[in-house]
Amino acid sequence: MTSSFFIRFSRSADEMKGFNTSQFRENFLVDGIFRPDHISVTYSMQDRFVIGGAQPVGEALAMPAFEDLTKASFFLERREMGIINVGGPGMVSVDGVAFPLGFKDALYVGKGTRELVFRSDSSAEPAKFYFNSVGAHAVYPPALIPHQTVAPVELGEHATANRRNIYQYIVTSRVQTCQLVMGLTELISPSTWNTFPLAYPLPPQ
Repeated sequence: MTSSFFIRFSRSADEMKGFNTSQFRENFLVDGIFRPDHISVTYSMQDRFVIGGAQPVGEALAMPAFEDLTKASFFLERREMGIINVGGPGMVSVDGVAFPLGFKDALYVGKGTRELVFRSDSSAEPAKFYFNSVGAHAVYPPALIPHQTVAPVELGEHATANRRNIYQYIVTSRVQTCQLVMGLTELISPSTWNTFPLAYPLPPQ
């Protein structure tokens, strides 16, 4: 198993006015999230937000503490996490309790979780666990959110090429968290881009 972490620093609005495409990519693009038998983490100084991915292929992957990044003895000592599987079927073990995650299933993991392990059911079709993590001040239990239990919210229009379905996995009406909110957006063909225009606000939760 290998792991890596990167840091993205905050940039001011005035500073970004002079950015070219390469500078925007360098400062904001998060790529290389999924690599075989690897856990990748990108830490944003904006709200101490973490973006990451784990792709177990030939072995199970245990979440490192990333002490230099978290200043903690284990990764979720003072953080909570949301996980969405965008690959083959797999399993996430939360302090020894196994949660199976199929394609597009989600899992909330609370503050204080010491051991977080990612596994794939098959190396031929490995799971791809995308995750977000934020700081937390209280402990809440893990919650599995199967994709089929979440009704999508459809937004956008074909005329503007941004018609899409939004699956609200980790929201206050479904899962108790400190501050993490997380979902999945799917474009509806032939739409080509995703946005969040003020003309299409999400309904109240």
